[in-house]
Amino acid sequence: MTPMEEETAEELTTVDDAELIARIQAGDKTACDECISLHSPALERLLLRLLGNQQDAEDVLQETFLNAFRAIDSFEGRSSLSTWLYRIAYNAAMMRLRRPSAPVVSVEETLNEMPGYVPRQLFDWCCLPEESFDSEEVQTELRQAIAAMPESLQTVFMLRELEGMSTEETAVTLDITTSAAKVRLHRARQWLREALSPLLDPDNQGQPSTT
Repeated sequence: MTPMEEETAEELTTVDDAELIARIQAGDKTACDECISLHSPALERLLLRLLGNQQDAEDVLQETFLNAFRAIDSFEGRSSLSTWLYRIAYNAAMMRLRRPSAPVVSVEETLNEMPGYVPRQLFDWCCLPEESFDSEEVQTELRQAIAAMPESLQTVFMLRELEGMSTEETAVTLDITTSAAKVRLHRARQWLREALSPLLDPDNQGQPSTT
């Protein structure tokens, strides 16, 4: 997609967002249904990765839309509707995880249940050639490395690389600066490079660094 095409697509999205939001604010239930149908798949995918439990993901997804529709009059349009919804979903998921009774499910288990979770474009900056991404060994190592990341790196990596959000959208969702999002993404990528390096160099058995 050329820069002009990207700009046009962004303008169309903004127009569509504005129209949909205006209809929701006017009490149009059809618009609410359209919003849910449009954004549910991506939000549920993120929530499942964060929570590791299908039922919890579905509950928080419902909570996300209820909170969003209640607060729709306060939406200022400083970000896209999807980014705003991601932020509401992320905050709701974090609240759910902080509950004392919240079940502990590993990120690795969650990723194992989601086939094809690793985008092939990762080979652009990773230490392995593209064809190796078809290897079960590599997929396993990737899952383990992602699961072992510190939470601050892991969340940025999930939003940016697995959900395909821009750095700016990731920053807005997590309520951090764009610079912080870039630094965390760099560290997350570095973590994966170091974690996967033994596959290329068996003599290199060092552990990934968090710094």
